[in-house]
Amino acid sequence: MRLEGWHIVIIVVLAILLFGAPKLPGLARSVGQSLRIFKSEVRQLKDEDGPSAPATDPVTGAVIPPVPPAGATPPAPTVPGPTAGAPVPPPATEVPRS
Repeated sequence: MRLEGWHIVIIVVLAILLFGAPKLPGLARSVGQSLRIFKSEVRQLKDEDGPSAPATDPVTGAVIPPVPPAGATPPAPTVPGPTAGAPVPPPATEVPRS
C-alpha cells in the first residue's frame, strides 16, 4: 500500500485533533530528540563492535581419541605375534665355522 498525499493530510488532521495545536511543536521536538539519541546509540554500538582481533588461537586439527561410554570396559591391548594359521619360521641354528 502506497502512502499518497491525501493520506498524509488525513494523518496531520487527526494529529491536530488528538494532540491539539499548542502541543504539536513540543511533540515534534521530543520526536527529533529521540531520533538523535537513537542515532548516537547506534553509532556507539558500531564503534564498540568494530574490527577486533580473534580471541582464540586457530584450530590445529589434532585428533582426539574417542571416550568410551560410562561403565564400558576398555579393550584388551593387542600384542603383536603370529596369526592363527600362519607358518612359523624354523628356529635359527648355529652354523659351524670352518
